Amino acid sequence: MNGWLEPKYVAWLAHGFALTLLLSICVVVSATLFGFLLALARNARNLVVARIAALYVLVFRNSPLLVQLLFWYFGAATLLPQSWMEWLNAPHVVSVWSVTLAWPSFEFVAGWIGLTCYATTFVGEEFRAGIRGVKSGQYQAAAALGLAPLATFRYVILPQAIRIATPPLAGQCMNIVKNSSLTMAIGLAELSYSSRQVDTETFKTFQAFGAATVLYIVTIAVIEVALLLWKRRSVERWQRGTA
Repeated sequence: MNGWLEPKYVAWLAHGFALTLLLSICVVVSATLFGFLLALARNARNLVVARIAALYVLVFRNSPLLVQLLFWYFGAATLLPQSWMEWLNAPHVVSVWSVTLAWPSFEFVAGWIGLTCYATTFVGEEFRAGIRGVKSGQYQAAAALGLAPLATFRYVILPQAIRIATPPLAGQCMNIVKNSSLTMAIGLAELSYSSRQVDTETFKTFQAFGAATVLYIVTIAVIEVALLLWKRRSVERWQRGTA
């Protein structure tokens, strides 16, 4: 038994892993949405909108993520009214039938915002590259068919842009999972934080951080397998379409 972690510490790691997955999913969803909007803004014909979007990318992409997380947790907190902070830190629970939903901690909210602002810049650039990767002949063909610009973008350009951008977007999802470990700096009890706590209490460094490493690797592997399956299905659909 000396080589293994007690059930209590395994539960700590499981809770941290669940929090890592929840945070990563929330960031992936929000960064995908805002990243797509950012890509549209970067390609906007309005120069003011395009320059504001470019400035956003410049600021958030070229500053350390850890500094951004510390800003959202410590800096933004000082800008909010005290009553808001008290409300954010107070426990809020809503029960719907047998499901209980709890308001996330301020650490989770700050981590979510910080990671989203950072990841949005990379996701937006991947979407932008996907849009720019569609050949100009596609625009001309759509115009020849009498499609309006909005219809051209929706039915011709966007599907191809998403197909082009999906592999690098999967890479950004992997980065989000790995970058979520930095939220331990603001006190979020995700997987890295939990493994450190287990190590502090048990002095079983190899077991604590080894388990965390395996869980990270498994999560990244699942994303990679999903990408490979998506690629295989895409090839099969293309082959059926050309048969």
